[in-house]
Amino acid sequence: MPFAVYVLGLAVFAQGTSEFMLSGLVSAIAADLDVSLSAAGLLTSAFAVGMVLGAPLMALFSRTWPRRRALLLFLAVFIAVHIVGALTPGYGVLLAARFVGALANAGFWAVALAAAVSMVPDGLRGRATAVVVGGVTIACVVGVPAGAVLGERWGWRAAFWAVAVVSLPALWAITRSVPGGVPGDRGRDRDRGRGGGTAPVADARGTASAGQGHETAPAPARTPAPIPVRDELRLLLTAPHLLPTLLTMALVQGATFCAFSYLEPLLTRTTGLTTTWVPLALALFGAGAFLGVGAAGRYAERRPTAFIAYGMAALALGWSALALTAGRPLAALALIPLLGMLAFGTGTALITRVLGLAGRSSTLAGAFGTSAFNLGAAVGPWAGGLALEAGGGYRSPVWVSAALMALALLTEGARRLRRVRSRERASGSTAG
Repeated sequence: MPFAVYVLGLAVFAQGTSEFMLSGLVSAIAADLDVSLSAAGLLTSAFAVGMVLGAPLMALFSRTWPRRRALLLFLAVFIAVHIVGALTPGYGVLLAARFVGALANAGFWAVALAAAVSMVPDGLRGRATAVVVGGVTIACVVGVPAGAVLGERWGWRAAFWAVAVVSLPALWAITRSVPGGVPGDRGRDRDRGRGGGTAPVADARGTASAGQGHETAPAPARTPAPIPVRDELRLLLTAPHLLPTLLTMALVQGATFCAFSYLEPLLTRTTGLTTTWVPLALALFGAGAFLGVGAAGRYAERRPTAFIAYGMAALALGWSALALTAGRPLAALALIPLLGMLAFGTGTALITRVLGLAGRSSTLAGAFGTSAFNLGAAVGPWAGGLALEAGGGYRSPVWVSAALMALALLTEGARRLRRVRSRERASGSTAG
């Protein structure tokens, strides 16, 4: 696996820490800014809305840029808005900072997913995707619990400062290792991504300069022209089974974020644990997520349909079990890592499916996948907040997660049924 792919995972680690860390800070933010718990939860939804809108917009905005330049710009904006968020005294500015930071994060995700799969052979696309998404899971294991500890000891603003500081090494690493080629140059990206340097430049006589002396080398392949935006959108929107997969992904992530966003009040006010247990619970969720992403990278490409279907069925049962046993500390702490593994393993397999269905439209496919992922992240906390405001209690967001997974199973079942019917029609046409 090229070193540059791991660098992208490092940057995603910092961004994933920001996206998830509010689950351990929501009560502190609500108290400090004098807003309700559900209003503090909307900071997660605002970030997710920014990701939904920003992924396709930023992908279109930067689709012809060299990927290294786009990644550096998005990451620099992300760092800047976290400094603003750490300094602001008002809820409105913090809400706006989360939204702008999400736009930058969305652009980074869309470009990073496309860049990662362009640097590896087709057989390693699943593993490359898992490495990038793995940055989020490591954030859940290390970054999010660390953010909760910082918030407990020095206030929630310390967690925002920490995200900005941790992102700085990623800027330098991207400059040194990520290829600077334009989208579509898969061969050159593979060559340069492994070495992290600059490829030899061929002159007009077909020779290449590399260190000392000259070696005869074939003329470099011409970079294919970018697909026109209208044609790329048409390819995506007409790709078989892509839209149903995006809907399923949104529902799965909605279930994950709905419960995860309100995990801290569930554990402290229903399970009866003290706040010192919250970082451990978040780390357990992240550890499970890390294992799930690794399993998806290794096994999902062998039997993707079965991997996704079994994962979603287990998630529906798992969220229901957590809602029923939330009052028992041992049961709740045992279920949390299992649910993290199932949620991120299934989500990674769905992202890999989206990129595979997209063909040459990998950057926009990554953007659409990012939008679907974060549409769920926006709707989930919002739906959980509605359940809380309606008086459903702290278990109610978990029940909403179970309901969203039931819907995801229905959409996946409908997709598979349409696929079977299309194959039967194709077989009938061939036989006729």
